[in-house]
Amino acid sequence: MHHVLKRKAIFGGLPTTSFKSTTTRNTLISILVSYRRQHFSEMASRTYNDAIDTLNTLQTPFAVIEARRKAGIRPDANSVQEMRGYLARIGYSTSSDLEKLNIVHVAGTKGKGSTCAFVDSILSKWHQTKGIPKKVGLFTSPHLIAVRERIRINSRPISEEMFARYFFEVWDRLEDNSTVATDLVEPGTKPIYARYLTLMSYHVYLSEGVDVAIYETGIGGEYDATNVVERPVASGISTLGIDHVYVLGDTVDKIAWHKAGILKKGSPGFTIEQVGSAAEVLKKRAEEKGVDLKVLEVDQRLQGVRVRPDANFQKKNATLAIALAETALKKLDPDFKPDAAALPSEFVDGIEQVVWRGRCEVKEEDNIIWHVDGAHTVDSLKMAARWFVEETKTEGKGPKVLIFNQQGRNEAVDFLDGLCNTVKNADSTGQGFQHVIFCTNVTYATTGYKRDFVNHQYNPADIEKMTQQRIFAEKWASLDTSAKILVISSIEEAINTARGLANSEGEDGSKVQALITGSLHLVGGALGILEKADAL
Repeated sequence: MHHVLKRKAIFGGLPTTSFKSTTTRNTLISILVSYRRQHFSEMASRTYNDAIDTLNTLQTPFAVIEARRKAGIRPDANSVQEMRGYLARIGYSTSSDLEKLNIVHVAGTKGKGSTCAFVDSILSKWHQTKGIPKKVGLFTSPHLIAVRERIRINSRPISEEMFARYFFEVWDRLEDNSTVATDLVEPGTKPIYARYLTLMSYHVYLSEGVDVAIYETGIGGEYDATNVVERPVASGISTLGIDHVYVLGDTVDKIAWHKAGILKKGSPGFTIEQVGSAAEVLKKRAEEKGVDLKVLEVDQRLQGVRVRPDANFQKKNATLAIALAETALKKLDPDFKPDAAALPSEFVDGIEQVVWRGRCEVKEEDNIIWHVDGAHTVDSLKMAARWFVEETKTEGKGPKVLIFNQQGRNEAVDFLDGLCNTVKNADSTGQGFQHVIFCTNVTYATTGYKRDFVNHQYNPADIEKMTQQRIFAEKWASLDTSAKILVISSIEEAINTARGLANSEGEDGSKVQALITGSLHLVGGALGILEKADAL
């Protein structure tokens, strides 16, 4: 009996009120039980690798995702309620404890990660010169190379040792207090993968004395795990667009409703210029919540500041970050007084020196220049294409190569039009990518996924057969009949194929111009291979 109960404790919580029938719920639990019984084993040691292997058992497997989709089940208010229950089980309150973190909360479709990085960089520069705040936390998703990148202190990923220690502390508390807060969450359960990391981040930051923490939402806002915070220092909403349509809806106004869920009465709210329907929804939701939502134009104090890339969308992200950082510092530093005429040097340095990997990066090898951007929506891919075009204007006339993937999203095939046409239309002869490579997110050709990249949420049969990649290839062939298209099974092989093209086609001294885009999972795996890095 004890063994059965302990096994039950590892099953990620399934919402108790979201299911249309007991039969549906029992079917999903049966799938989860079978899956985790197969994948979970007791750990003799408690290393970082052990933590990641255990974390991976909390992923929702593809069969469950499909069953939920067919049953019409989406995240709802129970998601946040369950997070409150899990917080109680590890000894924290959503009000008195989380308020100590002075959370800056950011949602959006495009630019929310960059906005968070700007805020983190600005506050870190302020810390370096003023000693305030003492420690800055940054929680983002997904990770590029190592899971521990999601939880940063003073702009650095926490160490493997720290990650393992706090991971298992949370695990043990959930086990020991499995019957606490059963009115909020089922006894003997654990949160699923992303929620567990969110829960763990609160424990890390509170234990380590972090006094301001920037939180990027995962998906949406209203029902996102990070929305358990009741009184953030400030909330910001970056540019909105179409993404995660199954969960959030298929129109920008439906998506705006979810994103506006992070706005809280008594906390300042900020956004930047949005498309008409989204702007109206944000305004209405803010009024309903009693929030004075400020819509920001590009900050004039950014004139002369080197924002990278030098594009309006990034200046909007920086503008939002400035407002959020100023609001945080008004609370944290009694001597801080915003200057309407000029930015403090710490703000300028924070913006100009920000490091946010996997976005608009350029890396050069002997015969090839890599352009790496984790764009993954129709609009952001067009922006990535325009950035690539601008970069390659001054880099010679070498052949252009695309490496692309986006796994598990059927709508992604429609993202290719803008990417293809933007590059073709910018060329005086109408030449697009000469070589186009579609690969899976499998990291290595022989050993498969890096431990931190294991993902059970996609159909393994589709990955093995490269089903999605073949759909992409067929679509691209209809867009550009002159392109040489390849479908390849791993990121490593895709990169080596591009390097081979550089050796065979770059003999005239011109360098191959390669763009890697479509997914942060792809970009993370690529950067890990290109840099031989364990974390970024």
